[in-house]
Amino acid sequence: MTDIDISQELPIPVERPPQRTYGVVDWLRANLFGSVFNTILTLIALYFLAVVIPPLVRWAFVDAVWSAPNGQACRGAGACWAFIGEKLRFILFGRFPYDQQWRPLGVVVIFVAMILASCDRRLWGRRLMLLWLGGFIAAGVLMWGGILGMRYVETGLWSGLPLTLILAVVGLPFALPVAILLALGRRSRLPAVRAVSVAYIELVRGVPLITVLFMASVVLPLFLPSGVTIDKLLRAGIAFVLFAAAYIAEVIRGGLQAIPRGQIEAADALGLGYWQRTRLIVLPQALAMVIPPLVNNFIGGFKNTSLVIIIGLFDLLNTANTALTDPNWQGFAAESYVFVAMIYWSFCFFMSRYSQMLEREFSKGRQR
Repeated sequence: MTDIDISQELPIPVERPPQRTYGVVDWLRANLFGSVFNTILTLIALYFLAVVIPPLVRWAFVDAVWSAPNGQACRGAGACWAFIGEKLRFILFGRFPYDQQWRPLGVVVIFVAMILASCDRRLWGRRLMLLWLGGFIAAGVLMWGGILGMRYVETGLWSGLPLTLILAVVGLPFALPVAILLALGRRSRLPAVRAVSVAYIELVRGVPLITVLFMASVVLPLFLPSGVTIDKLLRAGIAFVLFAAAYIAEVIRGGLQAIPRGQIEAADALGLGYWQRTRLIVLPQALAMVIPPLVNNFIGGFKNTSLVIIIGLFDLLNTANTALTDPNWQGFAAESYVFVAMIYWSFCFFMSRYSQMLEREFSKGRQR
């Protein structure tokens, strides 16, 4: 008889690794009190929260005044949210005619709807472009008016949240293609193209946005022929596009440099031309790599819209400042700034979370 190797005859059952379960105490020990240093940081954080949160809750909710006829009746230990209720329409829509403020409200709804629609990747492509085109046309009709029985409103009266969204939602997407061209130009083998791109990027990045806005508002009209004028809002929008494009270009250039040389050589082997290779292979990978810094620039650009007060335009922050000048409602700057900060934070937090989702989605192919 021959010996039989049982290990070769019987299949070995597949066993999964044991799953570790954590209770509340185990989680606290692993995450908050895992070492002496972590314990000290946790205790400091708990002390800070115990000192800050209770007074903040009392000020914002417990002792707050929600309804009052004027500022004198709203004085107290808590926040005066009655001021926000009284000045809400002015903070949001500014100097836009009061009886026509349903129009900028409609514009805000249109922009928010288009942003949410852009988050659905199934709409990416021609349908989304048509949607944005239709949204821009509808927003322009509502803001300008002059047709369909709506009164004409000049751009000098556009203010508040709609103006902030117009500058950000229109300016930043238009800055992206300009930035792509600048990034490609800076990496170009043509000396003239590379020199122009480098000069533009370094010049614009070397000056503050206020300087660019001053140039667009004060200096540019001096070079125009007599009788020719450019709308102030249009000049501010162009300044935002040109300024943001220089910063975004450097972010995209970093993504272009991270593309492996083998990708370009493979595209050349397939017989793809420069623009085909860039559009189909290089740019999609480069943009996916730089989503975090790209969105960071978008968030910064969204907040930089508040600088248009320099050239006489009143965005959301500046209408809130103007609301504080009412003699019947003075002394409530904290409530005004907290309200405006929550609006800014809502848009910025949404951009941040959506960028994280995109980053996880696009990095699946690179995960090992």
